[in-house]
Amino acid sequence: MVTIKTKEEIDILREGGIRHAYILSEISKKVVPGVSTQELEDYARQLVEEGGDKPSFLNYTPKGAKRAYPAALCVSVNNEIVHGIPNEAPLILQEGDVVSLDLGLTHKGLITDSAITVGVGSITEENRKLIEHCKEALYIGIKSAVGGGHIGDIGHAIESFARPLGYGICSGLAGHGVGHKVHEDPFVPNEGRMGDGELLLPGMVIALEPMLTLGTDRIVLAKDGYTYKTADGSNSAHFEHTIAITDGDPIVLTK
Repeated sequence: MVTIKTKEEIDILREGGIRHAYILSEISKKVVPGVSTQELEDYARQLVEEGGDKPSFLNYTPKGAKRAYPAALCVSVNNEIVHGIPNEAPLILQEGDVVSLDLGLTHKGLITDSAITVGVGSITEENRKLIEHCKEALYIGIKSAVGGGHIGDIGHAIESFARPLGYGICSGLAGHGVGHKVHEDPFVPNEGRMGDGELLLPGMVIALEPMLTLGTDRIVLAKDGYTYKTADGSNSAHFEHTIAITDGDPIVLTK
């Protein structure tokens, strides 16, 4: 069931979102050759705890999962799309890697969700464009999320931008409602048709998260039960913001 947040709840989410954006920005500065994903996880926990908040993903068990997620941060490298586990068989980041950082933050009992993708050191022009265009796709999706519209409008906007540029759109992975839980209704695909899906109502809070690849749409799940990878081994990028729907332009809560 889609929940409508009150003005007071949205104010708390905005407050938490500011903290959230700061933490992701600080973690991104640590993404350099030679750093381990374990170090990024440790730093994320430190920053969240210093702010008096809680990491929403740590020990969270999504529907269908066989175990709780064991980390605060998702760190997905190169062909890993989302939900890479940073503290089980940690990776050492290499020059040229493409790294997604995805964090959930619980502030005063309410949850925001946000992700960014960064390059490690000097990256190829192809990867630079992938990151740039994925971020642009997020803001195109946000612009289309107008009260009185539909969920399908968002996916249509993202798809109409990404497909002509030749990117794959990770099939089955999508945005979602957020706030009281990490994952709430509605499901927010990165493909769609104008006018399809749930009506966008003022007070809805949703996480938009385009995930684009340099190759296929197809995804595979790793043996760890969480990490989704591109089926063809191509690199991917991932950006996400939590937004609140209004009568006019949406409010980006995690900036």
